[in-house]
Amino acid sequence: MTELRQYRLASTWYGRDLAERSDWVRKFSEAEIDELAAAASSMDAREIVSLEAGAFDLPLLDPVLADIRKEILEGRGFVILRGLPVQEWSMARIIRVYWAIASRIGVPIAQNAIGNKLGHVTDVGGDSENPNQRAHQSKGVLPFHTDISAEVVGLLCIRQAKAGGESALASVSTIWNEMVATHPDLAVALTEPFHLDRRGDEVDGQDPWFTMPILVPGETAVYVCHNPRFVRSAQRFSTLPRLTERQERAMDLLQRLADDPRFKINTDFQPGDIQLINNLALIHSRGPYEDWQEIERRRHLLRLWLSVPDGQPIPKVLYARHGADPDTGRPQGFHLRSGMAYSVPLQPPELLT
Repeated sequence: MTELRQYRLASTWYGRDLAERSDWVRKFSEAEIDELAAAASSMDAREIVSLEAGAFDLPLLDPVLADIRKEILEGRGFVILRGLPVQEWSMARIIRVYWAIASRIGVPIAQNAIGNKLGHVTDVGGDSENPNQRAHQSKGVLPFHTDISAEVVGLLCIRQAKAGGESALASVSTIWNEMVATHPDLAVALTEPFHLDRRGDEVDGQDPWFTMPILVPGETAVYVCHNPRFVRSAQRFSTLPRLTERQERAMDLLQRLADDPRFKINTDFQPGDIQLINNLALIHSRGPYEDWQEIERRRHLLRLWLSVPDGQPIPKVLYARHGADPDTGRPQGFHLRSGMAYSVPLQPPELLT
């Protein structure tokens, strides 16, 4: 029987309380931006995917980013870094600066089976309901979820949508505490195994689905790995058991609480902002949006998935999607298909339609 303890962590917060503060936004100074630009320029001759933390000299920002890292991993679980002049820089410069910042938080890992270590979150004609497409390639709503591979998720805003596309965050430990107090049976349901769809990203030797719980309560924290679309689209496989009414009710309650204004915080995501999220402690969502007709004006975010080699232990059950990196023992991201190599694409993929 799962122990229904409650948690009082730095990441156990109510959105309504954080909305009254601004200490989760940190603006870059001009000197810091100059340092980032210089560090990126010094690496212009090297492939981005080959750059490690030691490649970037950031004496001014290093203590700042060390504090940011601690806040993400041990504090409230997220930070927004504001003020990069993305309108003035080339895409190659933006990505190198982003990579330099991320290098102080963790190590980028592959986001798909072709080895992309940087993802372009933009509408390329995808369908968020299509089980063989990734929802970030569409402009549809993304209900509260995690990116099931990363310890930390980074999103850098290049352009906003014409309308909509609001982002929101919610604390899983706060939601867990509420569920334990009001619906303990459904809290327990989320700690039991669920089947999730790989949505066409499997490689040779893998089933097209994987199995893990949504919530894992531990000694010091409750961990989350959740994507409701992946759970529901896995029902297309006839060999898997059908979702029970109890499982459906538990997922619906998780979503309903996360959407409650008491629990969620809406983040004002501006061009030049970087949002860094503890992906094991928080869930995030995106509203549907209306985009510009011109491709060059469309909503565009850059995504990084990071592992944290010296991070806290992670329950083994949460490695079900890809396993652990044999060198670090941390999440390793997608396995690559035969003939693929790690890469950092400078532009989004071609339109799907």
